[in-house]
Amino acid sequence: MIALADALKNARLQALADAIDAGSGPGVLNIYDGTRPAAGAAVTTQTQLASLAFAAPCAADISAGVLTFDAIADVMALADGAASWARITDAAGAFVADADVGETGADIIISQAQIYSGGQVSVTAASITEP
Repeated sequence: MIALADALKNARLQALADAIDAGSGPGVLNIYDGTRPAAGAAVTTQTQLASLAFAAPCAADISAGVLTFDAIADVMALADGAASWARITDAAGAFVADADVGETGADIIISQAQIYSGGQVSVTAASITEP
């Protein structure tokens, strides 16, 4: 496995943050249930449980190969389901990345993985680490 310098990792993460921040508004974090499709592939049978706007800019910090997202405001859930993954898009809806979602051990940590329509969805921590 190749090991990259932190400066290169940080540059790659900054490019990711710039892609999320592209467009005329904040990027969006859409949370889904079901099996995550291939990166950027169409969402098919998965149910969108919530749609949250990133802060603008989205990054609170990029250092030591870790992109830590700024606070993401809570929203009301759109549907019932068990959150398992999220799609990150820019303001125009262009695909940027897919990530794991869960209560522990995921890229995006939410307060409760079981989501109920009309209930509050809270992102308690979100970061991406370059290997």
